[in-house]
Amino acid sequence: LRFAFGLPGDPFDKPPCRGCSSYLTEPYVKCAECGPPPFLLCLQCFTRGFEYKKHQSDHTYEIMTSDFPVLDPNWTAQEEMSLLEAVMDCGFGNWQDVANQMCTKSKEECEKHYMKHFINNPLFASTLLNLKQAEEVQHNETAIPFHPADDPPRPTFDSLLSRDMAGYMPARADFEFDNYAEWDLRDIDFVEDDSDILHALKIAVVDIYHSRLKERQRRKKIIRDHGLINLRKFQILERRYPKEVQDLYETMRRFARILGPVEHDKFIESHALEFELRREIKRLQEYRAAGITNFCSARTYDHLKKSRDEERLKRTMLSEVLQYIQDSSACQQWLSRQADIHQSAQSCSVFPFSPPAGRRSAPPLNLTGLPGTEKLNEKEKELCQMVRLVPGAYLEYKAALVNECNKQGGLRLAQARALIKIDVNKTRKIYDFLIREGYITKA
Repeated sequence: LRFAFGLPGDPFDKPPCRGCSSYLTEPYVKCAECGPPPFLLCLQCFTRGFEYKKHQSDHTYEIMTSDFPVLDPNWTAQEEMSLLEAVMDCGFGNWQDVANQMCTKSKEECEKHYMKHFINNPLFASTLLNLKQAEEVQHNETAIPFHPADDPPRPTFDSLLSRDMAGYMPARADFEFDNYAEWDLRDIDFVEDDSDILHALKIAVVDIYHSRLKERQRRKKIIRDHGLINLRKFQILERRYPKEVQDLYETMRRFARILGPVEHDKFIESHALEFELRREIKRLQEYRAAGITNFCSARTYDHLKKSRDEERLKRTMLSEVLQYIQDSSACQQWLSRQADIHQSAQSCSVFPFSPPAGRRSAPPLNLTGLPGTEKLNEKEKELCQMVRLVPGAYLEYKAALVNECNKQGGLRLAQARALIKIDVNKTRKIYDFLIREGYITKA
């Protein structure tokens, strides 16, 4: 209310007089040409013509006082503030104590004035109502996926999840973004004996430090605003959408740094809606080209089209089989390859398996000449042959799984699949092999 009325606050809240350093009491003088900060003088220093640096005694000035009416012609602004402070100190309804603290108004005058202008004033009521409505509207429009009250995950330091979360530290609610930017300033000291070139170099280093601070703050703001701290949770939310919309999210993610969280979601949704409209228009154009004019016929057309596609696929698979039958050399190669696969599966003591019926399996991988083969034992070589995994990649996956197992004290299959991004069946075989050989343990 002090700022709404343009009133000064408590004397101890104002800067002291620039002349004598005493606390200012009304009325006092404010220079209209100097500042900010405001150049304030008491009446004694002003009458002496006090001057300091750029301030001259002939500058224009303002008389600062609260001796003017605000809500009632018989009440000055200072009395309005005294009434509010007295009600705050003595409590609402203790009008006799309020009048005793004010000393200038009676009990009846204080009660009547306060009830009329601060309780039953329709102007204040409408203003408060508008402020409340505006706050509710603003709250509804600025919702973001991540809330500070959420308890983010607390991954092990330097783990895969920790790196995915940009090095987020839950206990400090901060990130490991350019944490050593201050090191460039630790030896900088501005002294009067510096030359102009040295002073300019120090200023340039400070400017570089400020730019790094701005970039660090910008990145943190993007991650917080868009809810990217818990990346797994964000990915789960994305999986609710169709595959095409997920691809659209991945493509448009680079624009998130430009737009806010709500604007970016609207941007994505508008493109997803455009994609759906284009697909629907293409489907309707296909119906029109086929001579279909109603949706009942369209359903029949879709059913027949699906049946035709299935028949076409069967004919394609049959033609591949016929090629082997008609070509004797191709048939002989296929039979020999199947025999080799069957023989290798029977002789393999690590992974005995038979290829599923109706599916052609690839032959074992030939490790001759591949880098890293000499680092494998016999069982690991058999694993790489059957899984068709080059030794270098296997050694890298093995080191990652063993390292993560040592950090976590155990490893689950789901963690292994999240750690190495390859085919899930191959991951399962590698995981089972390392468990069986004692390289890692189950969590």
